[in-house]
Amino acid sequence: MPTSRSADEHGAGKHSADPPPAGGNGGGRPSQEGPPPRLLKRWGLDTTQVPEALAGGSGGRCWRVRTSGGPFLLKEYAPADRRRVLFQHEVTGALDAAGLPVLAPSPARTGRTLVTASGHGYALYPWVAGRERGGLELTFRQCEELGELLGRLHAELERITPPVQQSLLVPTPRAADAAATVEEMLEAVPAGGGTDFDALTGRRLRERRALLAEFAGHQPPEIEVSMVGHLHGAFHAGHLRYAGAGNVTAVLGWDSLTTGPVAGEVVRAAARLFACEDERGLDLDRVQAFVRGHRAAFPLDAGQIQSAVHREWWERLCDVAPLRYRYLGEEGAGERRAAALVSWWSAHLEYTLDAFATPYTDAYTEAPGDSPAYG
Repeated sequence: MPTSRSADEHGAGKHSADPPPAGGNGGGRPSQEGPPPRLLKRWGLDTTQVPEALAGGSGGRCWRVRTSGGPFLLKEYAPADRRRVLFQHEVTGALDAAGLPVLAPSPARTGRTLVTASGHGYALYPWVAGRERGGLELTFRQCEELGELLGRLHAELERITPPVQQSLLVPTPRAADAAATVEEMLEAVPAGGGTDFDALTGRRLRERRALLAEFAGHQPPEIEVSMVGHLHGAFHAGHLRYAGAGNVTAVLGWDSLTTGPVAGEVVRAAARLFACEDERGLDLDRVQAFVRGHRAAFPLDAGQIQSAVHREWWERLCDVAPLRYRYLGEEGAGERRAAALVSWWSAHLEYTLDAFATPYTDAYTEAPGDSPAYG
């Protein structure tokens, strides 16, 4: 059973066993330098083919290793954070042993899952099968099953990890700070005589400034009473692989293992999985199916869900980094979430607060499964 508490690396990169998307190497420029000579023999692997370099996650390098027994993924941790990595390995190994679709690292001949060579740590994983699917591609039944899977992960994480401090101080971004950043960004936009894109940029920035002023009094509290535990940390479509029948074959992204309010992860996952790329906002029917599934495996309560919806909306409202990336073309601007969702969500705030919590009402729990949409 895992005993370390040092899993907090919220927002880190992809899981060690992340394969590249079909037809590509996962983005970025892979290093041409191979792993240390004879490293693979530590796992008893003997391959005559040169490992194929892939784009790594969390700053490390990855290689696809082809063997007679099938392909593997070799992950380098750079720099090696032994305590964090071993905790992650213990957690994923325990989740795999519990029958959940999580890849456990393969032990070397010594029994260790983290092998050190040339000052770096290495782990070997089975090569994952399956393909990515966007949340909006899923049927309502599949959305519910996906929510139940996240709930099962939360339940098992609670069982296998140490207790987490339940009085949690969650820093809340300030609307005034975000508005000041928007003002600075507006100074970079040509005033008059610019291009149509410059005009659009100015309009979008002024829209966000107006929203920040309008909703400045809606800031959530910094201390919330909520179920807190170990979380996946990045549960979204890019970290899920599906079989042809639509079932999830692997949940990746465990480098992001963290702690926090469980309801917060449910809401963040739903918002990322079921957001439209335009002014339609969130597909709340799929959101409700997802939350319904999570409730079946790890029940919370409506108040916690609504509190998490409030915080997620507020953090998106105050997060102007996507605007900086989208309109000023700056790299390193954080998660590139659709800015259009902020306007929609602000206009429908009360509705979304109720909609996310609807699966916790008796009337809802008795009805949706009978709908033809669940076929």
